[in-house]
Amino acid sequence: MIDFGYTLTKDRQLDYDHGDFRYFRFVKALEPSIDLCIGCGSCSATCSAAQFTDFNIRKLHTVIRRGDIESIKAELRKCMFCGKCQLICPRGVNLRNLILAMNRAIEQLG
Repeated sequence: MIDFGYTLTKDRQLDYDHGDFRYFRFVKALEPSIDLCIGCGSCSATCSAAQFTDFNIRKLHTVIRRGDIESIKAELRKCMFCGKCQLICPRGVNLRNLILAMNRAIEQLG
């Protein structure tokens, strides 16, 4: 086989047909401000936990909207609930309550 200097990467296609959207509906019922998020990344930029770990609130929001809940269970424990994300959010999303709602969804829905 000839080495051309590149490798194939994993497919990044999203499969919305196999997502579990029960979690998103549960979280949205507890914290309706999740719909206000525009994904600007201000929350992730000011996050205290992100300075020490690979925690990313914006990523959690995106993943739960996609229905891929398995990848966020360990991430939710990294939040320090300092509230910086909520203070900086330009849309007024209640991010601390959102993290708590995500935790509650995982506990109740399995």
